Amino acid sequence: MAELAIPIDRSKWSFTDIWERHGAAIITALCLLFILLAWWAGKQNMPAAEIVLFVLAYIIGGHQKAIEGLTTLFKERDLDVDLLMVVAAIGAASIGYWMDGAILIFIFSLSGALEDYTMEKTNKDIQSIMKLRPEEAMLLENGVERKVKVEALKKGDVILVRPGDRISADGVIINGYSAINEASITGEGIPVDKKKGDEVFSGTINGHGALEIEVTKPSGETILSKIIHLVQEAKNEKPPSQQFVERFEGVYAKVVVGVAVLLMTLPPYLFNWTWSDTIYRAMIFLVVASPCALVSSIMPAILSGISNAARKGILFKGGVHLENIGGVKVVAFDKTGTLTYGSPKIIDIVPLSGMSSEELLQTAASVETLSEHPIAKAIVREAMDRQLVLSKPKELQAIHGLGVHGILDGREYKIGKKEILKDVTVSARDLEMAAHFEEKGRTVIFVAADGDAIGLISVEDTIRPQAKKVIEELKSKGIKVALLTGDTKTMGKAIANQAGIDEVYSELLPEQKVEAVKKLEEKYGKVAMVGDGVNDAPALATASVGIAMGSGGTDVAMETADIILMADNIENIPFAINLGRRASSIIKQNIVFAIAVALTLVTLNFIGKGQITLPQGVVGHEGSTVLVILSGLRLLR
Repeated sequence: MAELAIPIDRSKWSFTDIWERHGAAIITALCLLFILLAWWAGKQNMPAAEIVLFVLAYIIGGHQKAIEGLTTLFKERDLDVDLLMVVAAIGAASIGYWMDGAILIFIFSLSGALEDYTMEKTNKDIQSIMKLRPEEAMLLENGVERKVKVEALKKGDVILVRPGDRISADGVIINGYSAINEASITGEGIPVDKKKGDEVFSGTINGHGALEIEVTKPSGETILSKIIHLVQEAKNEKPPSQQFVERFEGVYAKVVVGVAVLLMTLPPYLFNWTWSDTIYRAMIFLVVASPCALVSSIMPAILSGISNAARKGILFKGGVHLENIGGVKVVAFDKTGTLTYGSPKIIDIVPLSGMSSEELLQTAASVETLSEHPIAKAIVREAMDRQLVLSKPKELQAIHGLGVHGILDGREYKIGKKEILKDVTVSARDLEMAAHFEEKGRTVIFVAADGDAIGLISVEDTIRPQAKKVIEELKSKGIKVALLTGDTKTMGKAIANQAGIDEVYSELLPEQKVEAVKKLEEKYGKVAMVGDGVNDAPALATASVGIAMGSGGTDVAMETADIILMADNIENIPFAINLGRRASSIIKQNIVFAIAVALTLVTLNFIGKGQITLPQGVVGHEGSTVLVILSGLRLLR
């Protein structure tokens, strides 16, 4: 009977791979080995061998930090903690404290290895996103399957996705039915049923059914590609607090060196210390006063928070936004596509002239056929569902925030909100009818031809079922909630009542939304603006924190915003605020702890002739650094 051959992936055991993952730990282990051998040589009364082994321990454990410190000194003309540690170790050795200096090098190396591992843990969730991007797709051309690179796909191509495969492009299902795991995009682990006409995303996993999908975006513009790009940006962007600490580190390191020089020269004259004790205490001061823990107080917490949020489908474009959202005092919501689904349905079609309701719908849909506005799409969709034949308008122009203007069959049409009727004749009775519809929470669209109102169409958008719960949760955290909408006061009030919002700003044009955000900021403090459309972009940019809907939102809104909700899950907003608050709290705790430890060690070093040894100072200093990193990792939970 033939033996079963089990293939072994030897690439995982390559020296290069092992060194990349465990190089810092290997160096630390070798440093410890030579320290132990030096200690043994000392016990055997072999002083020459002892010194050689100590030198090897210094070189192996400290060479990388020495190179980094010297590079900073000569290239950037600045001092950093790496150079301070190496100088302290060499100073200890110069006065005969070889073991103390070696222990400093070892613990400093061990601390670096632990930092590497903890930072790797922090980045693991972020890096795993990169692996979700498919490399190949099964292209269907005239019924023939052909495997191609994902980069070669273009809009309009049709791809085949078999059960269990990862979907290789954003698109729309044109044939098939399946349950799709969208956790990589939305953070929600429960598969979502998808059928013909539904949208799917690159990187998500197909369930039980084969699907034919029409590609709607090239590989560089997919939701997953945007996630990867934004997460990489967030990882590299340092918040102001970290930038301040790094600037402070450079100044502080110079002060520490200056004070250390004074401590090396003055105590023998002022306190009758021996030169050996003086230099030894100065070396301890170099170690315990170095701001390693302070420098490590912020970024691990920030990266952990960003990683945690990414798992739940919340993308922060940078650490500054994680800090900012924790201080938000008011959340302002756009209405359409944010508090509501943004897929309005036609409720009433009321002709005001001699035409029938179908003729009015056909006319309105023909004029709106080129518009991208959700209400325009709803009107066109209703006409298509009724199988009405549509024409294309001429000279179509969008009237910003109000509606459209165009020519159809030689007549001049205006379609939009009541404000579009400035030069249009409309009766008081018709305006009263429109007001009646608005009181029911519907948006009223007027249709005018050649200066006369010929009909009105009412549409209704469904409020998201989680909206009320989200707003209650925000209020329970002491956060004010406001609604900013371009709809009428009656309509805005109707939606606000459903959602439980007290403060409503209605009939706003895009520039007026900006003014509303500024007023809220003056009144309460930091404002988070939540929106999805092009008309929300100015307000998103003005707010302290802009939050865009990632699935249903426009590209402009996503580019402008600071935070993106990938699955349009507004229930993640309270979570994001809580995460920001926790991040700020942990950072403050870390900074206070780091400063307290440093001050305690510095004080102990100069009580009498000193109450701590160099190894004890190293353990206290490096231990505090590791603790603040581990503290930051709490945000991964």
